[in-house]
Amino acid sequence: MAHINIFQNDAFRAIELSEAVREIPNQWGRVGQMGLFSPKGIRGVSFSLESHNGVLQLINSSSRGTPLPGATRGKRKLRMLSTERFGLKSRVTADDIDGIRAFGSESELKQVAGEVADRQMELRSSTDVTREFLRCGALQGIVLDADGSEIVDLFDEYGITRKSVDFDLGSTVDLGAKAEAVVDHIRINLVGDVMTSVGALCGPTFWDKLMGHEDFRERYRYFENAQGANPERENVSRGFSWKGITWEKYLAEAPVPQEDGTTVTRKFVPAAEATFFPIGTRQTFRQFNGSADYMGMVNQPGQEFYSAVFPDRQEDRFVDVEVMMQTLPVCLRPAVLVRGHTST
Repeated sequence: MAHINIFQNDAFRAIELSEAVREIPNQWGRVGQMGLFSPKGIRGVSFSLESHNGVLQLINSSSRGTPLPGATRGKRKLRMLSTERFGLKSRVTADDIDGIRAFGSESELKQVAGEVADRQMELRSSTDVTREFLRCGALQGIVLDADGSEIVDLFDEYGITRKSVDFDLGSTVDLGAKAEAVVDHIRINLVGDVMTSVGALCGPTFWDKLMGHEDFRERYRYFENAQGANPERENVSRGFSWKGITWEKYLAEAPVPQEDGTTVTRKFVPAAEATFFPIGTRQTFRQFNGSADYMGMVNQPGQEFYSAVFPDRQEDRFVDVEVMMQTLPVCLRPAVLVRGHTST
């Protein structure tokens, strides 16, 4: 049978395991599917953001051969932020590998490696859900921990107030004008970046009121949208385009274990709200990944995920399989993030 000392094989080193866990496909997350957040590896866990409030100005013509006028320089400000560690472990005991027969060292190794891979898959799924939750927070400008505590408020960091639009879905308001106000605000505040469209993740209550609003229903009564579906006749909860915005019903939620053994369900977007953000940007969203919390991997460029095994050094009874990430998603232009809500 397999012996727990098999975990001393090079196949179970942190570097090899980390490469393996990064190859596991993302199991969860609409925001991740959008590809909004570009990964940025950093050495260590902290990073600085330098905002250069560039000044745009009209340039007057000048005669050839004469010195060019000087440009007005924007003010620079440096902000220090830190990635956070998120991880779980799963314990492999002697009983878990007791039934693995040693048909040969290679066969035995493969079977034990399969047990570790199964644990990695389970842990990676929870890590993917956590990353989606963090990214949803970044799209709303405030990244929260699983317990609801604040990790970073991007609006406070940049000294701005989040734009909020009341769609007033219980009245006869002109929804087209509301949607255009959202798009205009985002486009103006891109300040140097580009976008292809605007995305909207809608909580279920906001979505239902939007679908039932008479002004919205009237606009869609006689034509189909770009996705080939009419909200009047078909389920378009997975997305439809209107007024330059791709609207989606977003139901993401996940359980958070409590110390007393109960769980609390955390909704990623409030039920009666919608969060609006630009799609197709180049520089607005970043996923900063820090170095691993392992001695053998300190001060190396950050990766998206890490994994390692830790045998019981005292009694040789178990091995802990870990999967973790050292990360923080950030919106570098939080002024483009718009909150939609309804007061009626």
